[in-house]
Amino acid sequence: MKKILIFICIALGFAFNAYAQDKPRVVILTDIGRPDLEPDDTESLVHLLCYADMLEIEGIITSTGWNCDPYPTGSAAYRDSVVEAYATDVHMLMKRSGQRAFASLNKENGWQKIGYWPSAEYIRSRCKMGSQRAGIGVIGKDNDTEGSELIIRLADEKDDRPIWVCAWGGANTLAQAIWKVQQTRTPEQLKAFLHKLRLFTITDQDMVWSMRENLAYSSHQWMRREFADDLKFVWDEGAWQLQCELGKQHWQKIQQHIQGHATMGKQYPDYKYGVEGDTPSFLNAIPNGLHNPEEPMQAGWSGYHTWALTKDSTTYAWTSVQESVMDLSEWYYNHFYLDNLNDFIARIEWAETGQGNHNPVAIINGKKGTDAIVIEAEAGQTIKLDASKSYDPDREKLSFFWMQQEGIGKTEVGIPESDNDLPTVNVHIPDTFHNDEIHIICEVHDNSRLSLPAYRRIIIRTK
Repeated sequence: MKKILIFICIALGFAFNAYAQDKPRVVILTDIGRPDLEPDDTESLVHLLCYADMLEIEGIITSTGWNCDPYPTGSAAYRDSVVEAYATDVHMLMKRSGQRAFASLNKENGWQKIGYWPSAEYIRSRCKMGSQRAGIGVIGKDNDTEGSELIIRLADEKDDRPIWVCAWGGANTLAQAIWKVQQTRTPEQLKAFLHKLRLFTITDQDMVWSMRENLAYSSHQWMRREFADDLKFVWDEGAWQLQCELGKQHWQKIQQHIQGHATMGKQYPDYKYGVEGDTPSFLNAIPNGLHNPEEPMQAGWSGYHTWALTKDSTTYAWTSVQESVMDLSEWYYNHFYLDNLNDFIARIEWAETGQGNHNPVAIINGKKGTDAIVIEAEAGQTIKLDASKSYDPDREKLSFFWMQQEGIGKTEVGIPESDNDLPTVNVHIPDTFHNDEIHIICEVHDNSRLSLPAYRRIIIRTK
């Protein structure tokens, strides 16, 4: 089977920017509405589709959220307008990875590799309607939808990759899918189903705005309570607010470089309350070498989360609601925000002109890829980390920055400030350091106008 896929990729001429790895699977639940009244979902959808080469977008499902209950059927047209803009721009975006053609529609499901831009036909086929009413009270036999059925079908596929469900509105549609599986399958089959799913919610929006403190109303609480051991649940309560605020602070840059550029940029509306509040949910899944989304304590473009009691004071999730954790999450979100924005701008430039800049490639100790590099070490040992073989496809000069991630591991080791901008650093493991981890992040930037990034995480473990 692998030989067949390799042949297909060569025949279609895909010069993948990464290393022929599978894309992460994502499903979007969006309460997208009129761009002049509720613009942030439209903004996030433009952003998402500019990364269709990095994520296997398995569903874009319209559903309820803070701005509507019931969800107006006609509002799905705003999603479809952005998809049609992608249909126009994708032929320019394909030049970024040297792609010359699309695979047939039936082959686009389940085999997409990083660097492959899916056809607009494929994206259209994944646009479904989900639950049109909010809250746990509507979950049941009369609430099945095309969206909930799609989630069940995706989880049943013979595919070992987890499915990240990104809730830009309420996750009611996912809750309905879980309820149906619970009613129709054995406990073991339900457990297997849940183990295929991951949920990243932008706060709790399974209700209208005026009810936002009534968390017992939400199907989110039901999922956290009933399936805490089997459903990975990330409840973001910090990054989305900071994303909104930072977008406002950098709005002039967004206006200048995104709005009005390419067909998708022309779909990008002015902000009303904040900018792209839902974007952290899918930033979490982008495989850029910075973090593993399976490990929410690994800080990345979506912030930093720990397992803790949630705002409802009764259930647990991966969250940043605690003040000390939120402060640290916000520090990382601030630190990486311009990298994320500049990367988005670079992709809009490709969408507009079919030309642009590529990201550098980070190589640490001779190892390519985006998975974390794990090094087994002894207390007292000095570990050399060498990024000097990193390169830029556009032959631009590179700069380096090394840091240890706080909030993970028990001991702060640190990197000498005099060395943190060199291509090679030495990390000394204290003699007292046993049975723990050190997480080092290497940032590589090119010297282009946008200073595009590449990252690599190194995990040093001691016995």
